[in-house]
Amino acid sequence: MAASTPRPARVTSIGMSVLDRIMRVASFASGGSKIYASGYDEIGGGPAATAAVAVKRLGGTARLIARVGEDATGDVIRSELAGHGVDVSLMRTLRGAQSAASNVTVDDHGERQITHFIGQGLDVEADWIEASSFDGTDVVLADMGWRRGAQRALALAAAAGIPTVLDADMSVDPRAGELLGLADHVVFSEAALSRMSGLAEPADGLRWARGRVRGPYVGVTVGALGYLWLAGETLHAMPGYPVTAIDTLGAGDVFHGAYALALAEGRDVAAAARFANAAAAIKCTRASGRRGIPLRAEVDAWLVQHH
Repeated sequence: MAASTPRPARVTSIGMSVLDRIMRVASFASGGSKIYASGYDEIGGGPAATAAVAVKRLGGTARLIARVGEDATGDVIRSELAGHGVDVSLMRTLRGAQSAASNVTVDDHGERQITHFIGQGLDVEADWIEASSFDGTDVVLADMGWRRGAQRALALAAAAGIPTVLDADMSVDPRAGELLGLADHVVFSEAALSRMSGLAEPADGLRWARGRVRGPYVGVTVGALGYLWLAGETLHAMPGYPVTAIDTLGAGDVFHGAYALALAEGRDVAAAARFANAAAAIKCTRASGRRGIPLRAEVDAWLVQHH
């Protein structure tokens, strides 16, 4: 009798799903002016949604819990995610709501400026999410773009003993900080940690955050320098991979998706951070946000080459 093939690890993401309208320019404008783009693209975005695509492209099974409006933008968001193989059966289309969208400008150094419309009518209760929504899930990943949904998902996951990851980034919701105390792994962006803590040094910011998180791990992505985290009170570092950046849009989201998938596959935090650093670095060498997410074979080859 042939041995059964292990199923791919499953990550369920919950949070934001938007449409990114991306323009490439030589440099950013200052003040009121008109500049001309050398390129244009439309692709799905949003932290939880892009992380879900990353999970799928990296060999996992991805499910997304999110909301879109009853409009053409919402139709595009849903169909593109389904095209990537993400399970969108728990994505709700809300009558009378307007979907979220972002105008993204990327310059010749790969940096980006984002003007984000959070949508209208999307801040609803997450009452359709049940314990059974997480059947077969190995890790739950939440962003801070939909606090009500994240609170419910993280609580249900904790009750079921499912490990959880919080993508701790900037949010317009003044209560989003409540989510810091709900996840096993809280992973900040460098900018968000600095803004929340009021501290410039990431290591100092992590020590500030240590007393505000429930779980054992709190970390921060620091760009090309990699990833820093506290396990208990001990500071650890996983160096990144310096690359010539073409487009940093979505790199943090890819990190979170790859990190969650690696945990779902049973890796420890150091191995998960190394895997996520590699996936994010490769993405930065490619244009158009989500289109640049690497495949699993590419990340595995990168890790062999660089270690």
